[in-house]
Amino acid sequence: MTVMEIDRIDTDRIEMADSSDERTLDAMFEWLEKMPVPEGFKVEIVEGHIFMSPQTNTHWDIIADIYDQLRAQFPRTRIKSDVRIDYPGHLNGFATDVTLVAKGAAMDAKGLWRYQDVEFVAEVISKGTAANDYGPKKAAYAEAGVPIYLIADPYTGKCHLFTEPKEGDYLSELSIHFGQDLDLTNTAVDLPLKTDEFPRD
Repeated sequence: MTVMEIDRIDTDRIEMADSSDERTLDAMFEWLEKMPVPEGFKVEIVEGHIFMSPQTNTHWDIIADIYDQLRAQFPRTRIKSDVRIDYPGHLNGFATDVTLVAKGAAMDAKGLWRYQDVEFVAEVISKGTAANDYGPKKAAYAEAGVPIYLIADPYTGKCHLFTEPKEGDYLSELSIHFGQDLDLTNTAVDLPLKTDEFPRD
């Protein structure tokens, strides 16, 4: 299966009376809820483009591994997966693979988590949407001030860790091979993240 992209939807038909990004994102997601999205597909909006990507076994196994390691350190209520969070930039409604929100974080009036409360984000690369994770999503996370952004890439067998967000970019980047530990002990995550059981594709 390949990634499906619905490119440049006619937002005039769905943005209703308000032309703000938030209202348009709400309308686009409302429209998506009425679509017959195939089971097992992740749906998100990146810079106004709708992406539907299938979740493979490898993809899910890495997500589950990261979730389990975070769960040993944090309550379940702080860890989210495939939950919509709107980020800075033009029409960015992401459903991140794994998200850690701050202690005491609460949903807003629309029932969404606020990007200002996000402390850690992990994305597992899918072939058709890799450019998003390395490009516009990375920029949006940096612009939002997300302290830790992790990319796990099963096609290269590498993890890429981005920290120190500033002015829409990350000042620090570290790359490791699957099998090495990521030392996150001096970050909000406060644990060594093990990658030795991350499968490759």
